[in-house]
Amino acid sequence: MAVALDTPVEDFQAPATSGQQVQLSALQGQQVVIYFYPKDSTPGCTTEGQGFRDHYPDFQAANTLVFGVSRDSLKSHENFKGKQQFPFELITDKDEALCQLFDVIKLKKLYGKEYLGVDRSTFLIDKHGVLRKEWRGVKVPGHVEAVLAAAQALHND
Repeated sequence: MAVALDTPVEDFQAPATSGQQVQLSALQGQQVVIYFYPKDSTPGCTTEGQGFRDHYPDFQAANTLVFGVSRDSLKSHENFKGKQQFPFELITDKDEALCQLFDVIKLKKLYGKEYLGVDRSTFLIDKHGVLRKEWRGVKVPGHVEAVLAAAQALHND
C-alpha cells in the first residue's frame, strides 16, 4: 500500500552508500527527508543533490536526515556521492520496493517514446514516522528551500 499524508510510513530497510542499511524504524526521533530522483549524474539530479548538500547544515539544525533514492546501483551512487561531496547517503532501490511504497513510478515521455520512470518526488517524515508533507512532480529550482522551510516548521512545532 502506498504512503498517505498524516499516516505512519510502513517500515522499510534498504541498502545505501557507505555500507549502510537504512531502516526507517531505527531513525525514530529524527525527521527524515527522502527524495526520489531519476538518475545519478544527470543535470537535474546533480543540481537537486547539490541543493540538499549546500543546505545540509540547516537540515541538521532542524533534526532532519536527508536521503536520496534512485534505481541506480550502489557503485553508481558511491561515485555520484563522492564526486558531488554529498554529506548524506544515497539509497539504491533496484527492486523498486521504495518506489512502489511511495508511488513514484510514473508513465513518462521522452522523444515521443513512453516509458516507466521515477517521478521526481520528496517526502518529509516526522520524528514519529508519520508522513507530514509530500512534493510530487518536482521542479528543481527553489525545491530544496521549500523542503527545508517545511522541515524547520515541523521541527519547531
